[in-house]
Amino acid sequence: MDFGRVPDNQVDLVNFSLPAEPAFNKKILKGKKAAHPKVYVGCAKWGRKEWVGKIYPKGTKDAQFLDHYVKHYNSIELNATHYKIQPPAQIKQWSDKAEGRDFIFCPKVPQAISHFSGFGEKAQALTNSFLEGVYEFGDHLGPIFLQVSERYAPARKESLIAYLQLLPKDLQFFLEVRHPEWFLNETSEDLFTVLKKIKIGAVITDTAGRRDCCHMHLTVPKAFIRFVGNSLHKTDFTRIDEWVERIKYWLSNGLQELYFFMHMHDEATSPELTVYLVDKLNPACGLELIKPEFEKQGKLF
Repeated sequence: MDFGRVPDNQVDLVNFSLPAEPAFNKKILKGKKAAHPKVYVGCAKWGRKEWVGKIYPKGTKDAQFLDHYVKHYNSIELNATHYKIQPPAQIKQWSDKAEGRDFIFCPKVPQAISHFSGFGEKAQALTNSFLEGVYEFGDHLGPIFLQVSERYAPARKESLIAYLQLLPKDLQFFLEVRHPEWFLNETSEDLFTVLKKIKIGAVITDTAGRRDCCHMHLTVPKAFIRFVGNSLHKTDFTRIDEWVERIKYWLSNGLQELYFFMHMHDEATSPELTVYLVDKLNPACGLELIKPEFEKQGKLF
């Protein structure tokens, strides 16, 4: 993910501290730990050739990547659905790869809807086609997330909100906005209030060059975090440490579901940082998350 990227020599200059816990979240978290919170960790894509010989066995073919990915993670932020509306048969093939596993797919709304439809009448027909496919995930379907263009400003919010209100209520959706004006105080509070009312989550994106997108607001008792690391820069680890503390607090106060997706500008090193995350999360939060197992064991960091 290149969104929010800064030059390597400027990473040390970024203040990566997470914002203070918003008072808004007290409307969402009830102060008592949920009976059975669900925590999912994954990446954005399984088709990474750089992982062959690392977490995929040597000689693994492209068509086998997902077979191995599901052994290392319990979720995927599915970017493959962003570039085209996948037919139900294709979705079923992917879902079958996770049969018998506690594994979920979190499909990204196609760009034909999110970036090019204007959320008018055309968007509804495209959405119906998209949902026809993703329903084939069955029990392996997780939240669906809608990322609107960085050029989509709050001045056009009426069309977006009208579209969100028509989405099926039996599915969990999350919204990611990027235009800087969404994060102005009054505008952001209005947006989060609307999302709370219609029970749509707010994606939190933690990336170096756009700290405003790391807003920390929960509009449902579920969190969807897109973490963008910097190829195992030392700050990646201190950032993860701070996230573990925030997640521990959220889980202790009633967060029901957590989705944490690891991104890198160079995705080759995503598995290493995932291992670090899980090794910190499991003891801190009393979890038993799986983590990537490397083909060649050795010092990762």
